[in-house]
Amino acid sequence: MSSLSLDGVTVERGGRPVAKDVTLDVPAGKVTALLGPNGAGKSSLVLAIGGVLRPSAGTVTADGAELRGRRPEKIRAAGVAIVPEGRRLLPDLTVEENLRVATYALSRKDAAAGRERALELFPRLAERRSVATRSLSGGEQQMVVLAQALVSGPKFIVIDELSLGLAPVIVNRLIPVIRSITESGIGVLLIEQFATVALGLADGAYVMEGGVIRYSGTAAELKGNPEMLRSAYLLRGSEAPAGDAAATAIEAIAETEAGAAE
Repeated sequence: MSSLSLDGVTVERGGRPVAKDVTLDVPAGKVTALLGPNGAGKSSLVLAIGGVLRPSAGTVTADGAELRGRRPEKIRAAGVAIVPEGRRLLPDLTVEENLRVATYALSRKDAAAGRERALELFPRLAERRSVATRSLSGGEQQMVVLAQALVSGPKFIVIDELSLGLAPVIVNRLIPVIRSITESGIGVLLIEQFATVALGLADGAYVMEGGVIRYSGTAAELKGNPEMLRSAYLLRGSEAPAGDAAATAIEAIAETEAGAAE
C-alpha cells in the first residue's frame, strides 16, 4: 500500500536529540494521528519530514522514495505537503495571491487546476478570494494554509496543530474537509497536542513523549481506553493540566463528534 514512512528517525537540535528512533507509517487515504504534550518533539519531526531539518539517523520515504536530505521544494514535488504550525501566510496578499504563491513551481495549467480544486473544498475561501488574508478569521486563515498545501495535488499532507488557537465550532467546520481529503486518496498525518479532534478522525494513532513513541496502534483502541490514554500521555507533575487529563480528552472527543454530526 502507498504510504509515507519514517523508520528509526532521529532529529537533533542544538546538539541533542529531540526525536529519537521514531518509526511510523501514514497509509494513503487515511488519517494517522500523532499526539503528545508540548515539548514532545512532534514539530521537530514535522520539520524533518518537510526537509527543514535533516535527520541524523533513519529514513523518510514516500512510496519507497527516500526523502531524507532533499530540499523542501523537492519533497513537495515528491508529493508530500506540509502545513506548519502557526498559519504562516503573507498577510498583505489576498487569498488568491497566497494560493498563487503556493503554485509557483507548477505549470500554468496545473496551477490553475490546483487552485480551483482547493477552492472547491473551501467554498468560503472562494467567496473571499480577493480579501487580504490579514482580514480573515483564524479559521479562514487555517483554510488558506490547508488550501496552499493542496494546490500541488500531494499524495500525503502533514498538518501540524490543526486546532491551535481555534474555537471548537471552527474546528468542527474543518473536520469534513479533512475527511474529504482522505476520501480523495491523500494520506494525512495529523499532529495534535490534544486528543480531541485527532482521535475522532484517525484510523491509526501514535503518542510521542520526550522524543520517543510511547504508543502505536489504532485510534479506536486509544480513544476507547481512558486508562491507556492517560498512561500514553504520561502527563505528570507540572506537565499535567488541572483535573483528569484523559477524562477531559475523552469528553472533548465526544463533544467534537457531536458538533461534527450537527
